[in-house]
Amino acid sequence: MVYTCPMHPDVKQDNPGICPNCGMNLILEKSKNQEHYNKHEGHKTETFAKKFWISFFLTIPILLYSELPKILTGWELPQFQGSQYIQLIFSSVLFFYCGWVFIIGAYREIRAKLPGMMTLIGFAISTAYIYSIFAIFVLNKPNLFWELATLITVMLLGHWLEMKAIQGAQSALNELAKLLPDKAELIIGNKTKIIQLNELKINDVVLVRPGAKIPADGIVIKGNSDVNESIITGESTPVSKNIGSEVIAGTINGDGILNVEITKIGEKTFLAGVMKLVAEAQTSKSRIQNLSDKAAFYLTIIAVIAGGLTFFIWISSKEGVTFALERLVAVLVVACPHALGLAIPLVASISTTMAARGGLLIKQRLALESARKIDIILFDKTGTLTKGEYGVDKIIKNSKTKYSEDIIIQFAASADKPSEHFVAKAIVNEAEKRKLKLLEVKKFNRIPGKGVKGIIKNNEVYIGGESILSEKKIKIPIDLMYDIKSLSSQGKTIIFVVIKNELSGIIALSDIIRKESVEAINNLKDMNVKVAMITGDSEDVAKWVSYELKIDEYFAKVLPGEKADKVKLLQSRGLKVAMVGDGVNDAPALTQADVGIAIGAGTNIAIESAGIILVKNDPRDIVKIIKLSKKTYNKMIQNLFWASGYNIIAIPLAGGVLFFKGILLQPALAALFMSLSTVIVAINAILLRKFKI
Repeated sequence: MVYTCPMHPDVKQDNPGICPNCGMNLILEKSKNQEHYNKHEGHKTETFAKKFWISFFLTIPILLYSELPKILTGWELPQFQGSQYIQLIFSSVLFFYCGWVFIIGAYREIRAKLPGMMTLIGFAISTAYIYSIFAIFVLNKPNLFWELATLITVMLLGHWLEMKAIQGAQSALNELAKLLPDKAELIIGNKTKIIQLNELKINDVVLVRPGAKIPADGIVIKGNSDVNESIITGESTPVSKNIGSEVIAGTINGDGILNVEITKIGEKTFLAGVMKLVAEAQTSKSRIQNLSDKAAFYLTIIAVIAGGLTFFIWISSKEGVTFALERLVAVLVVACPHALGLAIPLVASISTTMAARGGLLIKQRLALESARKIDIILFDKTGTLTKGEYGVDKIIKNSKTKYSEDIIIQFAASADKPSEHFVAKAIVNEAEKRKLKLLEVKKFNRIPGKGVKGIIKNNEVYIGGESILSEKKIKIPIDLMYDIKSLSSQGKTIIFVVIKNELSGIIALSDIIRKESVEAINNLKDMNVKVAMITGDSEDVAKWVSYELKIDEYFAKVLPGEKADKVKLLQSRGLKVAMVGDGVNDAPALTQADVGIAIGAGTNIAIESAGIILVKNDPRDIVKIIKLSKKTYNKMIQNLFWASGYNIIAIPLAGGVLFFKGILLQPALAALFMSLSTVIVAINAILLRKFKI
C-alpha cells in the first residue's frame, strides 16, 4: 500500500502519516489509479508560484469586464462583438488550469473518506463556476466569474506564501541529507580517484583533505586532524582524530589530512540512522495532532452543513439565487481548515529539526510532547550520571611521609604502566592529567590477587590492595584509618602505595561522576522535576553517588530484570516517569517509562526502545528536552488558536448574519482571511527557531 498527500502527490510512503510539506493526512493511494497519480504534476512551491501569476494576469481582464468598474467608478470598458464571453473564456482557463489542483485534492479527500480543506475549496470554486455558466446561458443574470477568479488567485497566493514559509523551515531530513558530500576521493595504490558516493564499498580507503566532508563512517588509518562533529554532538569544539579514531559521515575535517578506511556505507551509517529516526518522528503523530485532525474533519462537516443552511435560508429570501450562492461560497472558503492542518505538523517538524541540530534525536513525537509533564527523571547510574570508567577520586598521603601527592601518583603510575588492569589504567590516566613524567621501572612483577611491584629510582615500590600490606607486614597508621573507613563506606576502591617499606599514601578510585551531572540535576530541580537513580551497585556506592549529586531517591542492587519494576513503582505513585539509560538491560525500563531516553553511545536495543536519543553522553541535555517540549507545546496551542479561533466570527459573517447592518464578507475577502490565517500559523511556527535549546 502507498499513502500520498492529496495536496502534494509527489509525497509517498508505505505507512499512514502526515505530509511533511503541508501537514495534511496522507491518504491511501489505490493501485487502479496509480498511473493517474504518477502522471500528476508534483505540487511544489514553484508550481504554485507559476499558477498564481497566470491566475493573477487572467483575473485582471475578468475584473475589468465585470460590473465592478461601473459600480465603483461609473466607467466600463468598450464593448465589442464577443466581449461578453471574455469572462467566460478567461475564467474557464483559470478554473481548469489554475484551480484544478483544488478539484483533484477534493476528489482524493472524498474518495479516502477524509473530507478536509481541499473539499471546501473544491466545493466553493465549483459552485461559483457552474452557477456562472448557468447565469450566462440559462438564467441571464449576473455571474460570479470575478469572485471565482479572485478566489482562486487569493487561494493560490496563500498556498504559495505558506509553502515558501514551510520551505524556509526545511525538514530535518533535507538538512541532514545535505551534510553528505556528492563524491569521495578513493585511494588506489599511490594514486587517488574521484568517485560518486554510491560507488563506495566497505574496506575502501578514502583520502579526506583539509576542510572536506567525510563521505562515510570509518576508522582513521593514517594521519591526524581535528574534525568538526557539531552536526552530531551539537558542540562547536573540534574533536581530535588520529590512527584508530572513528569518524562519521558528514562531519568536516580540519587542517590535517586523513586516510579513512570505510566501515559503514548507505543505510548503515550513523547519519542514515539519524535520518531514519527523524523520518519516524516526522510521520508519528502526537495527541495534539490527533486533536487537530479531528477538529479539521468536524470543521469541514460543520462548514458544509452551515453552507447548505446559509444557501437555503438566503434563496428563500428576496435576495435571490446569486446572493445565496455568494454566501455559500464565502462560508465554504472561510471555513477551510488549511491552517488547522498545518498548525501542528509544522511546529513538530521545526522542533524535530532544532532537536537534531542540538544533539537530541526525536524518534517519537509523543515522547517530546510528554516530556513537558515529567515529574521525575530516573537515571541509570553507570554511563549516565557517571562516566562508566574508573578514575582517581582522592589521594591521601601519610602525614609522616616525605613524598608529595604528585610523587605518590608518579610512582604508582610508573609501576602500573605495564599492567592492563582497569585500576592501573585509571592511575596512569591521573598521572597524565597532571602531566607527570612516568619513570623507568626495573624488575616489574605482578603479584596475583594483590598488586604489582618494581624498582623505581632505586626504591622498592609496591602498589595494590590491603593484602599488599599484609605481605610487607605494614600497619596502617591511625591517621589514615578514618579516611580509609570513610572512603570504603562510599564504595570506593582503595589502593595502597608502599615506597621503601613505608605506606606513603592511599589512592581512592571510583566510577567518576560527571561534572555535567551536578549541573543537570540542579537545573532539573529548579524546574521542579525530581531526580532518582537506579543501579546494580552496592548500597554504599549508591548512597554516596546520591549524596554527592543530591538525588531525591535511589534504588541499589537492582538486577537487570528489575529495572522496569522500579519504573512501575514510581508510576504507581501517580508520577510521570522519564527513564534515562544506555544498556541492553535498560531496554525494558525505557519502554515502560512514560518517556524513554537513550544515550546515543549506548546499545542499539536501548536506542530502539527509547522515544528520544541523546547523541552526547550529557545529562544536561535532559533539561533541553523538557524546555523544548514546553516551548513546542505552547507553539502548538497558539497555532490551534490562530487556525480555528477566527472561524467563530468568520463563518457567521460569511453567512450574512450582519447583512441587515450592511456588513458582508465577500468570497474573495473570505479567501484572503483564510489564507492570512494559514500564513500567520506558518510564521508563528517559524518563530520557534529563535528559541535556544
